Amino acid sequence: MPALFESAALAVWQLLVLATIVVGTVAGSVYLARKHLASDAGLPDAVFWDSFAGLAVVVPAVIVPSLVSPWAGLMLGLLAAGTAGAAYRWAPRLFSWQHARRSSREIQASNAAAAVRHQNALARWRRYELDPAYCIDYPAMSDPARPETAAFLRAMKAAEQLRGGTDVGYGPAVDRLERALAEAERAAGAPAFSSPGVSRRASHLAAEGSR
Repeated sequence: MPALFESAALAVWQLLVLATIVVGTVAGSVYLARKHLASDAGLPDAVFWDSFAGLAVVVPAVIVPSLVSPWAGLMLGLLAAGTAGAAYRWAPRLFSWQHARRSSREIQASNAAAAVRHQNALARWRRYELDPAYCIDYPAMSDPARPETAAFLRAMKAAEQLRGGTDVGYGPAVDRLERALAEAERAAGAPAFSSPGVSRRASHLAAEGSR
């Protein structure tokens, strides 16, 4: 492998390798330092070690080539300074982008769980509309004139409008839907959370038939 000092001037590939090391190290050190400043409330130890580790690599990568070619050292020094300035400026934007990605993933996971609860709530509601026994036992659940039923219908409409999207309000809307359904069932005297397709009248008939 050719030595670094084998000629009066650095080879192009050597200069490119050194430039890559300088850019990567400076950018990474500035990024980590700003990240620790933001996330660790400016803890000095983390920032110090980020800076020290970066300087331990960058300083030799700039000084040693300058002994062979002052122009190469100057170019690497300017490259290090420019990279530091650019990384310092763009780091907050990168943090914002990373935060937005994390938030988006969290919202998607939350909305996926909310969609399951939404479907379960709708299944509970449909039994009052589709099961004749439930319709007879709990007519209040189909009466929009009752305040509790009207509140449930409004909550159901609000949740449906947000369903299938990435709105952060979908989860809370499903929470309100579940509470409104439970309140409507309580006001109507319905047994909350019972399995769909099994009505109180059907249970009574089954009990009478077994006697």
